Amino acid sequence: MSKSLAASKKLMQNYLSELLTEDPQEQAAEQTEIVDKSKLDKLLQQASVAHEVDKAKLDAITSVKSENKLVEKLDIPVEKGAELAQQEITTHKSQADFVIQPEKDYRKGSFQAMFFDVAGLIVAVPLIELGGIHNVDKTTPLMGKPDWFKGVMLHREEKINVVDTALWVMPEKCNEQLLSSIEYQYIIMLNNSHWGLMAENLVDTVTLEQDDVKWLENSTKRPWLAGLVKDRMCALIDVDALIKMLDDGANISQ
Repeated sequence: MSKSLAASKKLMQNYLSELLTEDPQEQAAEQTEIVDKSKLDKLLQQASVAHEVDKAKLDAITSVKSENKLVEKLDIPVEKGAELAQQEITTHKSQADFVIQPEKDYRKGSFQAMFFDVAGLIVAVPLIELGGIHNVDKTTPLMGKPDWFKGVMLHREEKINVVDTALWVMPEKCNEQLLSSIEYQYIIMLNNSHWGLMAENLVDTVTLEQDDVKWLENSTKRPWLAGLVKDRMCALIDVDALIKMLDDGANISQ
C-alpha cells in the first residue's frame, strides 16, 4: 500500500471517528449511548477490505420501494365546560409530540445494504431505498449552487441532481490533493428522488441483521446518519433524511 493511500485511509478513519463521537450536550439531551473510542479503534483494526463488485452485476441491482405506514395518533379525550379550550390546546400539543413515525422497512429484521466508497470512506445504503445506479456522465453546472452540487446529468431524459459526495460529507477535508485523487465512476440514486451520490467504487451488497448496526435514534445533529455498521466501521445512510437535507441545500454540517 502506498504512503499516500495509507494516509488517505487513516484520514478517513479519523474522520469517521469524529462523525460518530456524540456532542456531550446533545448526548445528555437525547440520552444516546456513547461510542467508546477504544472499541472504535479495535473495530477499525478488524475491518476487512471488501472486494469490488463485478460491473456486470450493476443491472441486477434494482430499486425496491417502501410501503407507507399509517401514522398512529394518540386519542386524548377533551373535557367539557370551562377547560375545553385549554384541553384542546393540550391535545394538539400531545399529538404533535407523540405521533408515532412510520417504521422503516429495514428496521423490522434482516435487510440488504449496498456498500460504496469515496476517497477511502465506505458508505452503506439500504438496498430497499436504492433508486438505481448509473455510470458517471457529463454534468452541467448551475449558477448559485453549493460547491457539493456537481451539476445536472441527463439519463434517458431524466434530470439527475449530482452530488459530489466527498465535498458534501467532508468539505473541510477536501483539499486540492484529495479532490484530484478522486475518480468517480458511478451515481447512486437515492430512492425515487432526483438526487444521486457520486461513488468511486461499488464494494458489495451484504445482508445485515439488526444487531449488526449501531442505530442512532432521533439524532438532530446527524439526521442523515441512520447508524454504524459495526464490523466495517462505516456509515449507514438515512436516505429520506439525506434527501430532505439536499432539497434544503444543506451539507453535512447543515
